[in-house]
Amino acid sequence: MFDKEKFEECLKIAGITKKALAEKLNINESTLYRKINGNGDFDRSEMSVIVEALGIGNPMEIFFADKLA
Repeated sequence: MFDKEKFEECLKIAGITKKALAEKLNINESTLYRKINGNGDFDRSEMSVIVEALGIGNPMEIFFADKLA
């Protein structure tokens, strides 16, 4: 399960807006919001872009949070 809180924290730390991230992902901002809110999944290439753009050290904590519990 996607950890929205950790994701939002990473966005804030990186100083990147959701609009800018959507542009990096080459998706519509509304599509990004749907995926963040659990109404769709990020594919591997999107995860890779997010990890790089936000400098995420451990992507498992964000993208597969329920698998770690």
